[in-house]
Amino acid sequence: MNSGKIGHRAGDCASSIESEQTGAMNPTLEESHTMSIDIGLGNWMFQRARRSPARSALSFEGTTWSYAELQTRIDRLATSLREHGVCRGDRVGFLGLNQPAFFETLFAAARIGAIFVPLNFRLTGAELRYIINDAGVHTLIVDAPHRPVIDSIRSELPCHHFASADVAAEGWLAMLKGAQEREPLAQGETVDADDVAIIMYTSGTTGRPKGAMLTHGNIWWNNINTLLTADFCEDDVSLVVAPLFHIGGLNVTTLLTWQKGGHIVLHRGFEPMRFLEDVSRYKVTTTFAVPAMLLFVSQHPAFEAADLSSLRLIICGGAPVPEPLMKLWNARGVPINQGYGLTETAPLLSFLTPEFSLAKIGSAGMAPMFTELKLVDESGKRITAPGEKGEVCGKGPNIMKGYWNKPDATAQAIDGEGWFHSGDVGYIDADGFLYIADRVKDMIITGGENVYPAEVESALYAHPALAEIAVIGLPDAKWGEAVVAVVALKKDATLDLETLRAFGSEKLARYKVPTRLEVIDALPRNPAGKVLKFELRKRFSAAG
Repeated sequence: MNSGKIGHRAGDCASSIESEQTGAMNPTLEESHTMSIDIGLGNWMFQRARRSPARSALSFEGTTWSYAELQTRIDRLATSLREHGVCRGDRVGFLGLNQPAFFETLFAAARIGAIFVPLNFRLTGAELRYIINDAGVHTLIVDAPHRPVIDSIRSELPCHHFASADVAAEGWLAMLKGAQEREPLAQGETVDADDVAIIMYTSGTTGRPKGAMLTHGNIWWNNINTLLTADFCEDDVSLVVAPLFHIGGLNVTTLLTWQKGGHIVLHRGFEPMRFLEDVSRYKVTTTFAVPAMLLFVSQHPAFEAADLSSLRLIICGGAPVPEPLMKLWNARGVPINQGYGLTETAPLLSFLTPEFSLAKIGSAGMAPMFTELKLVDESGKRITAPGEKGEVCGKGPNIMKGYWNKPDATAQAIDGEGWFHSGDVGYIDADGFLYIADRVKDMIITGGENVYPAEVESALYAHPALAEIAVIGLPDAKWGEAVVAVVALKKDATLDLETLRAFGSEKLARYKVPTRLEVIDALPRNPAGKVLKFELRKRFSAAG
């Protein structure tokens, strides 16, 4: 790549003047780098495939594709998307379990300048209907298990095309299968770093999900941050078991392993025994997991005898890792390194490197090289005293562009100086290490999934037996936190947990439905009428 002249020798000035006089551009070093380097998702994967064509890129259920083979599939699908009218800036959605088609769609959309919208396959039809309409999805690609839920709402969706991710089906385009008969895309679209690459939806505190707009630059700089913070190399084999619609599954170890030329081993879903088997089979070196996954693996009968000798780096996020669990894995020679981040930060805001994994156990580490962290009090003033709690804020090139179609929510989340306000409370110790202590928002993290009480309360309040309801998170040994419904019933009404869960499952994804029910006479409230959830947490934590 010719990015312009690095310096001037005697005699170069004349040619520079001549260039200016003839209207040609002679950029400075800074300008030339800005203008000529395309850091877009589609281009860097294309460039990696050119440089590592024969290396193993992706293994899935017994089949392995080289970088060249994977890139050819991507470029054939990009051609098909163009032929079906997908243009620059259009949204392309994907709904399905982990599978190669997810990645093919992601990179094919990027190659033509379109925006990828990964959808949570655990959501109900009503939840998906809102997101697909909000994003204005042009083409939706769906795998077989999830076509029925889309068929049930199909007439209410704005999509121009509904395509099958796997086998052909009546009323569905066999776009991915048909794409392999097309010529690969000859030339990809050049994108700017500030162009949106992915819209990832997160649950909203008001009950409506928000689409975090992650740009090509956000993803690039997040991965630069990670590569300069954690130990990744070209020979890494990364096992991906977390759902790809999640920022953790997509962009903690996955994309940057490909940037380095490494090998991804993809599982359709998480299964503890398959996790152990494939770590040994493929000599896996890195992986991302939420604490519940690591707990289930450690509880499997095969854990003690499993060959984990190749596994040198586990990045864990989604919830704090219990200290006994960290020590258990460390005893097997595998350190667990906690990271902290959000969808809106692409996701890395801080990371605890292996050298501090035990000395600073429980910490989320320090900010990476190109991101800043600070804590602020309720008035927005910066907190500098060690140990004093405040809201965690981050600033850097990995911070999202904003929320899709929600300028007010964007202005609330990102202040005028560019600081993203996480809604999480933490403190920084005297050595500069971040600890996450609580949440400004009442978000519950269960099994790595974010659950917002307002959404659950809104869905369950319509139950005829309920007079009032508050949803809280309480500690849970398996899932990190349990979703707990505290209710007051109408006169003479009765309600049990299974009845409430059945009611909630009609409107909510299963992980959002309460797993515990507590019935009381009335919810405690302050003089302004706000439910005192801290009292409920204190009362039922003790009771549990």
